[in-house]
This record gives sequence, C-alpha cells and structure tokens, in this order.
Amino acid sequence: MIKGIGLTKTFENKVALDTLNFEIEDGCIYGLIGSNGSGKSTLLRLISGVYAPDAGALLIDGEPVFNNPAKKAQVAFLGDTPYYLPQANIKEMADFYRQMYESFDNKVYARLLEIFPLNEKMRIATMSKGMQRQAALILAIATCPKILLLDEAFDGLDVVMRQVLKNILIEGMEDRQMTTIIASHNIRELEDLCDHISLIHNGQLKFNDSADRLKGKLHKVQIAFSEMPPEEAFSPLQVLKSERTGMLLQMVVRGYKDEILEHCHRLSPLFVECIEPSLEEMFIYELEVAGYDAKSLTE
Repeated sequence: MIKGIGLTKTFENKVALDTLNFEIEDGCIYGLIGSNGSGKSTLLRLISGVYAPDAGALLIDGEPVFNNPAKKAQVAFLGDTPYYLPQANIKEMADFYRQMYESFDNKVYARLLEIFPLNEKMRIATMSKGMQRQAALILAIATCPKILLLDEAFDGLDVVMRQVLKNILIEGMEDRQMTTIIASHNIRELEDLCDHISLIHNGQLKFNDSADRLKGKLHKVQIAFSEMPPEEAFSPLQVLKSERTGMLLQMVVRGYKDEILEHCHRLSPLFVECIEPSLEEMFIYELEVAGYDAKSLTE
C-alpha cells in the first residue's frame, strides 16, 4: 500500500503539494487527474523517492521511500520526458536496467519487443517521439515493478498503441498485482481504464475514490414547471451550477440520484430528468466551482 500522511512539498516558497492524505491499494490502476502545474508530477516523484517530503510522510508498505534503496527498487517511474544513455539503443538500455533492477524479466522484455514494433538495435535518439515513448514503456514494464508510475503515459502514442498499453497494464495488475499510477491532464484517456481516480488541483486532492462511486455522486438535472418555485425551494440540494430558460431549469447537483429525484418530485414538476455526467464533465464542473477554467482538461 502507498500512503500519504500530511504530504507537503514546496519549491522556492511555492506550495506544490499541500498536506495530502491518501491511500492507494495494491493491485489497482489509479488515475491522477489535474491541470498542468497542479502537482501531479511532484506527487509521482515523491512516490518514486526522487523527492523527499518537506512535511508529512510518503510510505510504501509502512516504510518511507526516500533514501530507501529496497523500496525504490520496487518502483519504476516513467516521466513525461524519458531519459536514455547518450547514443544508446534499446538493447543497451535493457542491459543497463538489468543492472539496476533485480526484478528485470527477460521473457517479459522479449514479449514486449514483439508487441511494440521496434528494432532493439536502433539508436533511441533517432526515433520519433512515439517510438521513444514505446521504448521507455518496454524498459519500465520489463522491470516487473510492484509499482509503475507513468506521467502522461499515452503522450505520443497512436490509437492502436494506446489500447495495447491499456491491455498490458490490465494484464500486469491481474497477473502480478502490479499497482499502476497514471498522471494525466486528460481524463478521456483514463475513464475506461482506471478503477480509482483522484483529482488534484492547486496541490490539493479534490477527489479520491473509485470511478464508480465518483460517477454516482454528481448528476445533471433538467426540471420543468408550470410555475417556477422560489429559489429557496432548491436549497436542500447541493447545486453546483444552474441555468434557467423560461420554466425549464437545468442544474448540476452533487448527491445521489434517488435523493435528488425525491426532493424534485416534492416540487410538483411537469417533468424531471436526472442523469449521470461523464467523469470528464464531473471534473470540469468541480473545477469550475473551484474557480478554475477547466477547458484544459479536454484539450
């Protein structure tokens, strides 16, 4: 288990992460969503042991990661800009990884070379961005880590390779109980993959729950009246956003569907409809409430 306790990190008096408290269970695919500069990459570097917390603690199975080689050896971290030895090809980088990770699996490495259409003797520096990303994924996954950290994992991959990667991550979770944490600013890439999702904004966690439970906590409501009730009639509902057109009211409401409908029916509407938004819509609504222009999540 990965556990953050009051986790705080600052850079030149700027708070990147602000007293985060969370737990990530073993054997899950965990999505970390947030806008650029929200603190996602900083959190990954704390989990990998690259950074030390300024306050609080980051623990893996009850032990701190920073200055703990045994715990660091269980983690593979693929940043948004992968590093390669100068002039190296994939084969030479694989030799380097074998020295760094006792868990490096030659059979997994060979299978990944068959899945990703790359020549292991081709210099990585001459590859396209998408091919370099594939090479980095081969090396990271072949270490068979307990925890795999991916920063913008799908950047530079085409549609086919994105689906291939998703299948590989699911396989690692099912076969080896590998925990994968994927940081992204684009929820579209993660909605059908992650079983647990967090939203981070300005260094704080706004959500930290299973994807299914998150979806059930926010709803879009359309309700029509012959005569519009007073505004206070809706005060028992936690309305995040509302828009009125004549006698039709459209709202975004935080809460469970049955409870929302029960209250709406008490107001004797002509019509009422309550539907779940997509995860992407849900996060956009929440960030708008926080005063952030959430359009960057969908771009």
